Amino acid sequence: MVAVAYSPFVVRPTHVTSTSSPGHAYRSTTDEPLRGRLVIDVAGHLGTMEFAMNIRVVAPGLILVSTLFLATPGFARDNNDVVVMKNGDRFTCEIKGLEDGVLSVSLDYVDGTVSLQWSKVARLESAQKFIVKTEDGSVHSGTLLGTEAVSAQPMMMQIEEKGAKTAVVEARQVVKITQTSERFWQRLNGAIDFGIDHSKGNDATQYSLGAETSYIRERWAARSSFNSNLSANNGSSTSTRQQVDIAAYRLLPWNNYFYAGIGNFLQSSVQGITLQTSLGGGIGRFFKNTNRTTISVTGGLAWQNTAYQQSFAIPDQNATAALIAAQLKVFKFKKTSLDLTATVFPALSEPGRVRYGTNASCYLKLFSNLSWDISFYGNWDNEPPHHLSGSDYGSSSGLRWTFGNE
Repeated sequence: MVAVAYSPFVVRPTHVTSTSSPGHAYRSTTDEPLRGRLVIDVAGHLGTMEFAMNIRVVAPGLILVSTLFLATPGFARDNNDVVVMKNGDRFTCEIKGLEDGVLSVSLDYVDGTVSLQWSKVARLESAQKFIVKTEDGSVHSGTLLGTEAVSAQPMMMQIEEKGAKTAVVEARQVVKITQTSERFWQRLNGAIDFGIDHSKGNDATQYSLGAETSYIRERWAARSSFNSNLSANNGSSTSTRQQVDIAAYRLLPWNNYFYAGIGNFLQSSVQGITLQTSLGGGIGRFFKNTNRTTISVTGGLAWQNTAYQQSFAIPDQNATAALIAAQLKVFKFKKTSLDLTATVFPALSEPGRVRYGTNASCYLKLFSNLSWDISFYGNWDNEPPHHLSGSDYGSSSGLRWTFGNE
């Protein structure tokens, strides 16, 4: 049994010592102010732990997780849509959306979401309003009506837009279909991840918690995510890493070009970072945008502020930097999907210094909205302050539950 409790009260330890004896608490002997206290009981073996956590980083993540749970009931609507497959199967359902070559639908008599291969769909229709994106970067918004594919002919989709306008696109050129609505909650998509590992051999425990949500409109979108990792084992200090990412983009008049803004907030006990704030923006382009692969690159400028733990007596560091960000998404129907992001900040105010970070996740679908998530995370600084580590990286695995139109 695993029990977790969090307290926002300020405590003041410098390092953590541990014991595997039940009933003995972890104790600390440091003067470094902590922003939080986590108590974990794993079958009576680990007792409790106190660790360095910056509440300014954790609070937005906790708010995000709570918001996702509150938002979940607002997504359901009537199952009045129609999907016809090329083999003749017909479904009366709710079309949730299309992404990575998969058309997601829900049925009254099936618990969860059903995934249909987009290339096998012959016709679909819905009075619900959707946002439709194509390979060339075009964006349409309206209700859907597909003309049934005949023999080798591809399905053509009609999108009934405002003002009695009708756009006609070839189905195989469509890379994404997303539900939209006048209601705020029905535009949200997202996921929650959780994992915990315990090894009796070295009395080691690792937990991970993550959440993400996205808000999509016709020509712009915003996304936020929260990731928390804690590692502890008998005889060594507990390490923590918390990260909040916020990003938004808007399509430009030129197809597949966009401008974007990012915000990154990082806490890393391994690197002695209490809070590292990165804010930036730039111009980006989708170099590939299909049902199987998405590749985008963004370039611009950024500002960074890094505050280190008080025990190191290092003043806050400010830097102006170039911004280079890239994202790769690859998907294979019924099997796996890979999502890789990397961000590089070459400092302009400190020539030669480079900070960079990456997050990679591989999702193995189990059933319905549940999948197994294997993730790698890391951040590096090639010129860290004296005596501090220049890197913090690790991996985690756990369950992932998606909601909304995914």
